[in-house]
Amino acid sequence: QLETLEQEEQECLELRPHPTEKSTHIVSHEHGMTITKTLQEGKAEPQCQGFSYSRANLRGRVLEGASLLLLRVLARRQTMPPDLVFPAINTEGDLCTFRY
Repeated sequence: QLETLEQEEQECLELRPHPTEKSTHIVSHEHGMTITKTLQEGKAEPQCQGFSYSRANLRGRVLEGASLLLLRVLARRQTMPPDLVFPAINTEGDLCTFRY
């Protein structure tokens, strides 16, 4: 029973003349999960977007950090079930599926 309590991702692009910084912060709480995305381009004001998913929407979903851990476990066991698919949340915070 693995559960993601918190996940943070940061990405920086050094593009001239407007470097871009993008971050996603995911936090689990008793009612579900809150996702906050921030985008800052150059010296412009940061743009923030936040949204939440209920526990019911998250049941069985795998976040990207947990997906990496799952891949390591499968590699260690040296086995991969055919057509392995998990309901997931990608780095943008969208509901999707991961296929291995």
